[in-house]
Parts: sequence; C-alpha cells; structure tokens
Amino acid sequence: MPQGPPTPHTLLGLTPDGRLLFLTRCLRMFAYGFLSVVLVLYLKAVGLEEGQIGLLLTLTLLGDTAVSLWITTSADRVSRRGMLIAGAALMLAGGLALALTTDFLILLLAATVAVISPSGNEVGPFLSIEQAALAQTVSDEERTRVFAWYNVVGQIAAALGALAGGFVSETLLREGYAGADIYRPLAWAYGAVGLILALGFTRLSPAAEAPPGAAPASHRWLGLHRSHGVVFRLAGLFALDAFGGGFVVQSFVAYWFHVRFGANPATLGAIFFGANILAAVSSLAAASLARRFGLINTMVFTHLPSNVLLLLVPLMPTLPLAILVLLLRFSISQMDVPTRQSYTMAVVAPDERSAAAGITGVARSIGAGLAPFLVGL
Repeated sequence: MPQGPPTPHTLLGLTPDGRLLFLTRCLRMFAYGFLSVVLVLYLKAVGLEEGQIGLLLTLTLLGDTAVSLWITTSADRVSRRGMLIAGAALMLAGGLALALTTDFLILLLAATVAVISPSGNEVGPFLSIEQAALAQTVSDEERTRVFAWYNVVGQIAAALGALAGGFVSETLLREGYAGADIYRPLAWAYGAVGLILALGFTRLSPAAEAPPGAAPASHRWLGLHRSHGVVFRLAGLFALDAFGGGFVVQSFVAYWFHVRFGANPATLGAIFFGANILAAVSSLAAASLARRFGLINTMVFTHLPSNVLLLLVPLMPTLPLAILVLLLRFSISQMDVPTRQSYTMAVVAPDERSAAAGITGVARSIGAGLAPFLVGL
C-alpha cells in the first residue's frame, strides 16, 4: 500500500513504548553530537598523536561490533529491554573513561569495549533493538514514515548536541580554561546521558519484547532462521558503504576544519548543527521518495550526488565554500537511511528483526571502523 508523506500526525499514534524510544533516541543522539565535535580536539589536548587518535577511533568502531553483535543477536531471545540497559551501561563507562584518564592504553581499552560515538552517528546496540521494537508497534504501511521521523528527531538532537558542544567549549575557553579542561565536562555529560538512558529503558513494557518465534533456538544462527541469505547480502553492501563513510567521521571532519581553516569550537558546533538539521530534512524526504520510486531505488539513486558533493569539500579554497558544499551534501545524505531500515525490517520475520538489524549494523560498524586509522595516518 502506498505511503503518504510523513507528517507529525504519524507520531500521535505511537504507543507509550514508541514514545519512550523516540525520547531515548533524542537523548542519545544529543550526547553523540556534542561529543563528536570535540572528541579529537580533546584527545589531541591530552597529548595523543594523530596516528594514536586514528587507532583509538578505529578500535572504538570495531570494538563496538563485537559487543553489538552479541547484544543484538541475543535481544529477541533474551530481553530487548535488558540488552538496551546493557548498552546504556557501556555508554556510561565510555564517558567515565574519557573523563577520568588520559592514559592511552586505558583509553584504548575503553574505546574497544565501551560505547563511544566519534562520528555523531549511532553506535552500539540501541538502533537495531529500537527499530525492531518500533516496527512491531506500527503497521507495515506506517513503518517507513515512523522510521523517517525516528531519524529526523535523532538528527535534530545530534545537531543541537553539536551546537551545544561547540558553545560549551567556546564558553569555557573564554572563561580561562585551557587544554583538555575545555572539553572534559562534555565527557562527564556523555556518561550522565548513559545513566539516564539506563533508567529510561527500565520503563519499557513487555509489549516491546519480541513475539514468540517461529523457529526454536536450535534452528537459529546469530538470531536468524529463514533470512540468512538476504541479511548477509545486505550486510556486505552496507559494510562497503560504511567503509567510505568512515573516512569522514564527524570528529575528524571537525578537526580538519580546525587545522585547514582555523575554525574554533563555536564555528565547528554551528557547522555540524546546520549539517545535522539538513540531514534530518533529507530523512523526511526519503519517505515521499520511497512512496514514488520504491525503497531500493531511493537507497541507490541518492548516493551518487551525495558522494560527488563530498568529493568536492576538500577542493574548496575557503572556509565558507567548504561549509557550503558540506551542507549541500548533508541535505541529501540521509535519504537512504529510513528506507534501508524499513527494507531490512520488511524482508525478515518479526522474531528476526533485532538480529537482522544488528548484523547489518555490525557490518556497517566494521566497514566504518577500518577507515579512521587510515585517516589518522
């Protein structure tokens, strides 16, 4: 059945669990946004070299894959709520590690096992499990529209987080703080958000859990039973896409603007505020495009112009031109996201959804995680 354009009315029919998942998405993305803008600046301020920072960010993304794979492939069988709480605890641990130590080896360990977002995008097990829970609270006809809004509110929250991170850092700089002390309060705040999320997830009802499965546990592998083929084909494609995206994680792009043009934290915050707002708008447009052209065509044919614009960013001779091209890129960059998520939910059984989203998400994390080390070098 065709889907109409997304409207705020789409959100009014959400269940209490659905509204809670939208709220936790907003809080989490706000924290990802403010940390990503200052993360590389902070790590540089505590004495790490670019190569060390690149390795740390790579381990952040790759370490997340193993943890997320175990959590998401177990969630439908064990407890979605319990696994979300576990993810929030790892986010808390990541914030505490950044705030409490400057030792490179300890930071590497924290980067490997905790949940830290260097890109301003989703990391950890949250997205996969929340998508699975949301998908069973709405009809198939509403799913893409709900996912579009789910991405929109997340992008807006990340944009506000980036703006807040830049503003707080600039304010502390003007107040006389120096070095790592400018950015450390944001690490504390990141950990605090992890604690709030853990408390919030305890409010999820049994309705958010997976329905009884069609296949016994003995017939499953990584939480899947009948959908192995399509899930692993999608995982391969998503990994390749994310590998390219891993070269432009938001933390390193912010650092590049700082090194190339001397952009200060407030400017960086404003840049990525605008970028994330435009990305949110592109997510909304995805539902309308999918209604007209189909989910797969929308995923495929929005990639080319987005990546051409990205190629042009480092060729710009001035900061305003580089910002303009980057913002143009973000204005179409997220059109594939809700369509990709909706398609994945559509092609697997309800009791495979957390696992399918988790496996494809882990594939993206592996692809994205291989790139930052190369960028650092």
